[in-house]
Amino acid sequence: MNLRIATEEDVSQLARLLEILFSQEEEFTPDAALQEAGLRAIIADPRIGEILLAEEDGRIIGMVSLLYTVSTALGAKVALLEDMIVDPSRRDEGIGSKLLDHALRISRERGCARITLLTDASNVDAHRFYERFGFAKSTMIPMRLALR
Repeated sequence: MNLRIATEEDVSQLARLLEILFSQEEEFTPDAALQEAGLRAIIADPRIGEILLAEEDGRIIGMVSLLYTVSTALGAKVALLEDMIVDPSRRDEGIGSKLLDHALRISRERGCARITLLTDASNVDAHRFYERFGFAKSTMIPMRLALR
């Protein structure tokens, strides 16, 4: 298995994984055109973020996105971890753990002071997974306003 940063050539395979992810999340609906546009925007500008992927024999089997911003509270660059997904046929092989380890290492290398992520409130397995890596529930709650 190879871990690397995604390129434009990976977009269609990454969109396939996002379709799986957004089909199982409560708040999102898959839309290939929108997902491909988002992937291309991230890939085109490393200041926005990076998409890390796991591949084997030319097939992408997992991905995670790191999006970058600045925290005024910390006075430093921080990351948002999004779109963590492993192909369902490859789960329970340690791929997600390797991807997350890689994302944590990359975030540290990029000078990030914190990583924030969101999971569905009902996804207890995801909570346990992230807690094993040191993530903790925050007293802050997410709120959203759709602008389009």
